[in-house]
Amino acid sequence: MGPDTDAGRVAVLVGLLFGLAGMGSAAVAVTMPEIAADLDLTTGGVSWVLTLYALMLAVATAVYGRVADLAGIRLPFLVGVGLMTAGAVLGGLAPTYEVLLGARVLQGLGASAVPVLGMAIVTAKYDGRVRALALGRVAGMAAAVGALGPLAGGLVADLLDWRAVVVLPALGLLVVPALWRAVPTRGTGARLDVLGAILVAGTAAGLVLLLQSPSSGVVVAIAGVVLLGLGVPAVAARVRRRPEGFLPHTVIREPVVVRSALAASAVPAAWFALLIAVPAVLALRGWSPLEVGLALVPSAFTGLLGPRLAGPMLARLGPNRSLAVAGVTAGAALALAALGAAAGSATVLVCAVVLVTFAFGLGQPALMAAVSGAVPVDVRGVALGIAMLVFLVGGGIGSAIVGGFGEVFGLDRSLLLLAVFPLAGTLGLVGSIRAERSARSARGPDGQDRDVRLGDGR
Repeated sequence: MGPDTDAGRVAVLVGLLFGLAGMGSAAVAVTMPEIAADLDLTTGGVSWVLTLYALMLAVATAVYGRVADLAGIRLPFLVGVGLMTAGAVLGGLAPTYEVLLGARVLQGLGASAVPVLGMAIVTAKYDGRVRALALGRVAGMAAAVGALGPLAGGLVADLLDWRAVVVLPALGLLVVPALWRAVPTRGTGARLDVLGAILVAGTAAGLVLLLQSPSSGVVVAIAGVVLLGLGVPAVAARVRRRPEGFLPHTVIREPVVVRSALAASAVPAAWFALLIAVPAVLALRGWSPLEVGLALVPSAFTGLLGPRLAGPMLARLGPNRSLAVAGVTAGAALALAALGAAAGSATVLVCAVVLVTFAFGLGQPALMAAVSGAVPVDVRGVALGIAMLVFLVGGGIGSAIVGGFGEVFGLDRSLLLLAVFPLAGTLGLVGSIRAERSARSARGPDGQDRDVRLGDGR
């Protein structure tokens, strides 16, 4: 089998695994009202099903990258897919709400291995043109499977029930044998800062708990305050004591990385917020999970077209302006969704989901490009991992705000409140956009520095 053929097969399998992992959020989202009715939960209570999943995705993603450096890709890849499968099956069988939440934590911890280690498999095995084509196939397959998540969730829920939808990502275990020989086994011997990872996870959890507390009670609020109050100074002290640890000092002191990650994190915040709000509003109008899934088909087409639209925009606008466009689009989507929730309009809500799907498709590659261009090559991998951590924490924040404030103030007001997040992130990019524009103006049509072309001796 030639390298091109083998790369295509591996890329399709990795992309399929990506899509199945993504069903842990997109497919489950359309069944949230059904879960709430079955387990006698409020909107705030059932939102934890997505919030905890998103939080685990965020924190564990960076950890898997470090473990792979230490022990090679094969072992953490197997552990991750195994945990995702176990969590999915346990969630489908969960007799109580508490067991379901524990299963979602387990599932998120496992699913977080798929993006970082899936890409690592492709980049470690192939080079040059073959690698570029393989990565494109991964993105296309992942987008195709992921975009069908809501429809698949609605169809399975209609034929069976919500428990079968929760189990869907367990199908990823079937992909492992076909990928096994392609997974590298050797690591670099890099050290893993376990304490730093725990401190960051606890601090992020504190923020999410605090945001979710309006609908969850005083105990949750106190837990959030304690975790945040202890976590922030502890993380700062850890960075000072171990500058090359889980949050490398050379990365977090780079303004472009911080601004870009914070701005981009508003996009998954909007995405996860709508995953909760849209099915909840439509369920109140009597829509079934299948009808909700069918309503979200236009956003699936947007997800499929996203990579083709994002590439040219990113090349024309540059990373920071592309991030700004994604942020403004996400803010507009949230404002539109707030209007749709207040009016109970399915059409307006579907348009909002289409907008935020486009924002997601543009925001993630723009973040990767902005961070890659802002740090030295030797810390680029770590910087991308930290950026993805912040990016995915945004998903937990979005679902926490809608779940926490939505029950108290209404879904429409909570969505409008969240719309401030992407707009604030966009304003934070102003300095980076100006610097990017100055850098572009300093280059000629061929991309070289003007002073170099004028022969100033540099």
